[in-house]
Amino acid sequence: MLGPVYAVAVGAARLAAAVAPARDGKVWRSLGARKGIQERYTAWGAAHRAADRPLLWMHAPSVGEGLQARPVLDKLRAEHAGLQIAYTHFSPSAERFAHSLGADFVDYLPFDSVSDARATLDALKPDALVYSKLDVWPVLTREASRRGVRVGLISATLAARSGRRSRLAALLLGDAYARLDAVGAIDQDDATRLIALGVREPVVEVTGDTRYDQVWERAQRVDRAGTVLAPLASPRLTVVAGSTWPADEAVLFPAWRAVHRQFPTARLIIAPHEPSPAPLASVERWAAADRLSLARLADAGAATADVVLVDRVGVLGDLYALAAAAFVGGGFHDAGLHSVLEPAAFGAPVAFGPRCERSRDAGLLARAGGGVSVPNATALAGALIGWLGAEAPRRAAGARALAVVRGGLGAADRSARLVERLLDRRPAQA
Repeated sequence: MLGPVYAVAVGAARLAAAVAPARDGKVWRSLGARKGIQERYTAWGAAHRAADRPLLWMHAPSVGEGLQARPVLDKLRAEHAGLQIAYTHFSPSAERFAHSLGADFVDYLPFDSVSDARATLDALKPDALVYSKLDVWPVLTREASRRGVRVGLISATLAARSGRRSRLAALLLGDAYARLDAVGAIDQDDATRLIALGVREPVVEVTGDTRYDQVWERAQRVDRAGTVLAPLASPRLTVVAGSTWPADEAVLFPAWRAVHRQFPTARLIIAPHEPSPAPLASVERWAAADRLSLARLADAGAATADVVLVDRVGVLGDLYALAAAAFVGGGFHDAGLHSVLEPAAFGAPVAFGPRCERSRDAGLLARAGGGVSVPNATALAGALIGWLGAEAPRRAAGARALAVVRGGLGAADRSARLVERLLDRRPAQA
């Protein structure tokens, strides 16, 4: 049951959005983007909503959830030419990604008030509302369900230690989860925890994690002759360190000193999670102190540099194609581990930090022998030296990593079929 505290919090957020000044920063951008949001929804609905065509509303709060939604949307669009798609997100970091999906309508999700939910539903007139991964908004779900809009959840997951399993969260979200008409869980453990949270058991099925399809498809489409990879082509052994935070780099930098002593021609490509001036300058200072030649990604000397510094977003998933081995950041940072599937999809063994308990993928890689959790710089150096120094073990570990990705394929198709059932306007058979 939703209490007054939730309504007050949502009301405060709506008020803040109305008066927020135009400033940089994630919070300010999120608030500012919601000025005039209902006018945008209403205008699109009046001009473009076709009453004779079904509309799928897909919500994914940030980029990670959006990557899980993408292969499902691609399949549905390819198979159903008449389908209209509305795509919403919550985080400013997802804005650019959201507009790359080719949806008919893209915008931020309004705050979860009764008036916003009703106005949004009036504008979009969706046949189905589908959430990606976990976020289920209680007021929106309730209002959609009351109108007969079918509500679903794909790539659904709930960590064993998730705060959503608390008594308070159950009071807030239990009704919303009970209203879901179809849920595709990543695995049986997730399904069991979701049922305990309030999802009705008959509507839950195990469909898998669509990110496996997404990273696989990207790996298959990678353009090795393109402007990103071709200038970096080299027979040198290359380690790609992706999505690193300062806490990860505090481990990576001393580890790389040991690797470089053992393999002077080895190359490090490093992509900080936030390629803003301060993190980039930190990597440059380290390379200079260790007397390593460094070039940024587009520099003329990048092919011969000891360290290639990635100073833009959107290319890391392709750069893993160059990796003999990979180090994925986040495992030494409070934010948690980033995607280990991207390098694994190219057959690269993956090292990562110890804060990986919430990453199902990291656990699968470690158990399969395609990845390893390292507690410190010495262990990271040992893992990288072991892989770089012996081709047969490196290729075997890479093959096991690739097998983990292959084993997860098919979730996008199963999830698309689940969404199709939600969109089906025909009455159920008696």
